[in-house]
Amino acid sequence: MKLVIAIIKPFKLEEVRQVLTELGVHGMTVTEVKGYGRQKGHTEIYRGAEYVVNFLPKLRIEVAVPSDIADKTVEAITTAAHTGQIGDGKIFVLPIDHALRIRTGETDGDAL
Repeated sequence: MKLVIAIIKPFKLEEVRQVLTELGVHGMTVTEVKGYGRQKGHTEIYRGAEYVVNFLPKLRIEVAVPSDIADKTVEAITTAAHTGQIGDGKIFVLPIDHALRIRTGETDGDAL
């Protein structure tokens, strides 16, 4: 089992959710986060005053998937979240040692 964590632009959430559903991923956790990468924020003008936005709004998506579809999951997220602009995001893949569905007691692959 793998945990796929993706940091994406907020307006790409619905596209990512749709491709993951088509792939058979049955659940995801979405968290609103702020951060920056190489772009290091940007400058905006509000009511005539210029100010620097250091942390940009992003979404963190977490999905637990069987190891055999982890690569397809990463590929699907990459395709759906891609805009070609700076700040498209990052994807991290981590191993999961053990999973348990609290309601039923199912473990590991059955818990996903």
